Amino acid sequence: MDQILGQVLRNAVWERLDMLADLAKEADSPALVSAARSELPRLTEGWRAMLSAHEPDERGDCPTCSTRWHRCKAPCSVWQVAHDHLVAGGLAHFHDSRRARRLRGSTAAAPPAQNRRAPASTGRHALVGDTGR
Repeated sequence: MDQILGQVLRNAVWERLDMLADLAKEADSPALVSAARSELPRLTEGWRAMLSAHEPDERGDCPTCSTRWHRCKAPCSVWQVAHDHLVAGGLAHFHDSRRARRLRGSTAAAPPAQNRRAPASTGRHALVGDTGR
C-alpha cells in the first residue's frame, strides 16, 4: 500500500512539473505572469524546505543523506543540484553529465533529469510502477 501511495505522490509531482514546463513553453504573456505570481513563491518555498532538511550539521555532514554507517559530507547531492539549476544555469547540464560520467567511470553522457519519463507503454506517468513481479 505504501508503494502505491508513494507512486501516486511521485506521479502527481511529475505531472505538476510537466504542466509548468508546458506552460512556460506555450503560454502567452498574461498567462505566464499569472503563473509566475502563483507558482514561483510555491517553488521557492519548496526548494527552501528541501534545502533546510539538507543543511550541514555541526560535523559538516548532511543529516538527511547520512546514515549510521556512512556519513555524507556537505554539500550533498541535493545542494549540488540546487546550485547547478538555480545558480549555474546553462552550465548545469554540462556539469551534471561530467559528474555522472566520473561517478560511473564511463564516457557516455548521462540523460538530463528533466528528460526522464515513464516507459511509453504506460503513459508519461503510470499509477503503479513495475514491481518486478
